Amino acid sequence: MKKKYKPKYPLVWQKDDFFIKIYCSIPNIATGIILTTNNSIFVIDPGDGILRDLNRDKSAAEILSISDIFISHGHHDHVGGVWSLLTYLSVMKKKTPLNIFYPEGCVEIESIYNAFLQVYSHELTYQIKLHPINNSRSFTRKSIKIKPFKVNHKEIDEEGNPVAVPSLGFKFTYNGKSICYGGDTAYTETLVKMAKGSDLAIIEAGAEDESSTDLHMTVEQASEIGNTAKEYFLVHVPD
Repeated sequence: MKKKYKPKYPLVWQKDDFFIKIYCSIPNIATGIILTTNNSIFVIDPGDGILRDLNRDKSAAEILSISDIFISHGHHDHVGGVWSLLTYLSVMKKKTPLNIFYPEGCVEIESIYNAFLQVYSHELTYQIKLHPINNSRSFTRKSIKIKPFKVNHKEIDEEGNPVAVPSLGFKFTYNGKSICYGGDTAYTETLVKMAKGSDLAIIEAGAEDESSTDLHMTVEQASEIGNTAKEYFLVHVPD
């Protein structure tokens, strides 16, 4: 019997002060990632449990200094912790703005934002800035260059057909080092291009078998892409 690949979380990678920690990336449960430098703290895909994981790792002051959140897509296992994180930042009196970058058309993020403001706007101590992304133009935050790119993620509709959802990958470059995060995606040439030559590629391998490759990649597909980077992690692997 073929041995099944299973990541051992957390997954950690660091080059100088460029650091990323994947607390977990479990299909239908949760994803949670933190990316830091000496002067920045970003959160990527804050699924359920992200506040607990951050609290174990970081001081309250460090959590309050989070400046940017990056969302690959709106499925619950990638955004399930947004509400609790936003609430914590308000209760703890965050003063600096929080930017949320997400694929244009991601109704989950916009719905969470609107509902959150409806409940907490009278006591909110910080500004939440939404940044929908509909292109692949690079931008810079806290000396980190971010290159968003389109990926190919789908969900099954009520009739059993795969339907595309707004979804992105992100490539983060800092001091000559790069991390490519593909989010959830089937095989796509944009991810192939972005992962190649990266110092670290984070590639999902969520397909159980060849029959589900419209939605995710198999371990074999993901490994083939990962091998074009200097190092890689496979994530989002089913139990």
